[in-house]
Amino acid sequence: MSHVPAASVDPDALPPGADTVICRVGEVGTKSERVRYEMQSTLGENLRALLADRGIDGAVGHRRNRPLIETAEPAAATEAATDAPGVVSASPATTVDPTLEAVTDALARTAEATYAGGSVAVRVNRVGTDYPFTSEDAEREGGAAVLDALEARTVDGGGDRGSRPAVDLDDPDYVVRAEVHPDAAYVFGPKHRGPGGLPLGSQRPLVSLLSGGIDSPVAAFEVMRRGAPVLPVYVDLGDFGGPDHRARAEASARTLARYGPNHLDELLVVDGGDVCADLADLLEQGRMLVFRRFLYRVAAEVAADRGATGVVTGEAIGQKSSQTTQNMSVLDSATEFPVHRPLLTVDKNEITERAKRLGTYEAASIPAGCERFAPAQPETNAGLDQMADIEPAWLEDRARAAATDAERVSLSR
Repeated sequence: MSHVPAASVDPDALPPGADTVICRVGEVGTKSERVRYEMQSTLGENLRALLADRGIDGAVGHRRNRPLIETAEPAAATEAATDAPGVVSASPATTVDPTLEAVTDALARTAEATYAGGSVAVRVNRVGTDYPFTSEDAEREGGAAVLDALEARTVDGGGDRGSRPAVDLDDPDYVVRAEVHPDAAYVFGPKHRGPGGLPLGSQRPLVSLLSGGIDSPVAAFEVMRRGAPVLPVYVDLGDFGGPDHRARAEASARTLARYGPNHLDELLVVDGGDVCADLADLLEQGRMLVFRRFLYRVAAEVAADRGATGVVTGEAIGQKSSQTTQNMSVLDSATEFPVHRPLLTVDKNEITERAKRLGTYEAASIPAGCERFAPAQPETNAGLDQMADIEPAWLEDRARAAATDAERVSLSR
């Protein structure tokens, strides 16, 4: 997911000599000691998997409940870290001696390399109290060094001195930071935003009905961001799906796998073409709802077989005719598994923006062709009695058979 640095920093600049990535966690740090330890271990495993998947050399450790990545590739490692659910933000950092002189010098050099305008502040945090200087000492000395260094920078490669930036300790545009430990200090500039949430694998898995459209991959990622691995299931619509329908689902699944390569390694492709054809011949009113109940049953069969605890869909209230509150209550009755709808109240424009940040929007833009299955007059207010009257008796058995015969598509690259 695209990380978003502050506007007053150069997003491509690194602290001179950067050798570490500092990762910050949010909710993980609020858990009990036992749960926090388990989640930190899970996050560490996920970070190692992301680095390995992208061919980045790095060693993952922890300091003060924070993951650290020691690496000779800090830019790439930062990008990988900010794709890990559970990471709120990450910063490439330079490791220096925990002395006032070394920290002050590194603060000035980091500001020179990463500052791109606006007001300035210096923040220094000491871990522990056994130091010959206070945090205020380091901020005062470091602040003076930073201002001197920025004023002395040449303008556009010429020989003129730059202007002295304004200091704003309350709401600065740019902050350069140091975190000081007894044996080492880390100096860094911008914070690159991660997805936050909880480490992937800290919750039980869920089955995700993945169409490859704009909504369903975003919904899958939202539960991944809350720690639940997903098993994506794509139901092939056969002649009703269009030639690229499966291609975009596979592309979306591979994009999702980049965020959790040790948790998401395959896509299940279920043949639903014959069911589509039979329902198109059999039904007009209520056809789409009956077919979606078939999808829910397929997902439930997969969940029962794989030990998942629920089903995830990309539905949002009122976005389509099948997604009225009444229709969704009818859909829920198709399975005893809970149906999770992370996008239930999210507007389409926001879902689209999330898809762009996630990296699934381009694949979702491939024409699907599945509108050929929709009836001319969609049902918007179905009832359970109506479903009982029109739903074929064979639907559940065919959902079970389709799930059993699912094709496994590897998502490894």
